[in-house]
Amino acid sequence: MTTRPRLGRYGAAGAIALALALAGCAPGDASNPVATFQVAGGETYRIELATPELVDHAERLLAGEQIAAIPLGTVVRDEAGVNEPWSWHIDPATLEFAEITIEVCDGLPSYVEDMTITSDQFCPWSAQVIAVER
Repeated sequence: MTTRPRLGRYGAAGAIALALALAGCAPGDASNPVATFQVAGGETYRIELATPELVDHAERLLAGEQIAAIPLGTVVRDEAGVNEPWSWHIDPATLEFAEITIEVCDGLPSYVEDMTITSDQFCPWSAQVIAVER
């Protein structure tokens, strides 16, 4: 008979939170590189880059290469993640770079914040990578 360790009244979630605290990081901390984008009007926002291919693509954009440049991804509301001070972030698992997108997801980060953009996708056409942090 195999016995499992008891996780107490907080269960697996409590064990994970404790492990993160002991490791010196909090839930929501990015362990992946992060790209900062500037959108027309001077607003910026940040997206976690979940794969080496996305990191490479963002760095090539930063270097000025003419490749697919519109960041497109699913908005996760009420959770800033790496995108503080905004109250939302882009799900890094859904991020891609497009050549063209539909207009309904284009706009400023503040449009996502104030719900002017109600789509679950955000794809600011004027976004430019201004930094990649590893």
